[in-house]
Amino acid sequence: MTVPEGLKYTEDHEWALIEGDVVTVGITDYAQQTLGEIVFVETPSEGDIFAEGETLGAVESTKTVSDIFSPVSGRVIEVNETLLDSPDAINSSPYEDGWLVKISVDDVSSLENLMSAAAYEKFAGELE
Repeated sequence: MTVPEGLKYTEDHEWALIEGDVVTVGITDYAQQTLGEIVFVETPSEGDIFAEGETLGAVESTKTVSDIFSPVSGRVIEVNETLLDSPDAINSSPYEDGWLVKISVDDVSSLENLMSAAAYEKFAGELE
């Protein structure tokens, strides 16, 4: 299980890359391993607004469908359109090519609620 430093993590297995007031969101390596081969990704549209913890999409694997929750409140400013044709990019590259959306954050202080890499690694390790 890969857990890169420099990202923040949720208990629902999303990761967040924070760049100023823009947060790139994806699902973790642990999540994609647990889900298995991802065959479909449902993403929101640019301009959609989400509250922290609200469902912003879903990933479907050969095993199950899993909701994706927004780790922050804000407006979607970009969607990874590559995933519509190549959802398996999440399996092969969850932290680079497999990102889901970029969100313009309303309140950057809410990011303090997310876990560090070390805390997430410990959290996910306890689930195994």
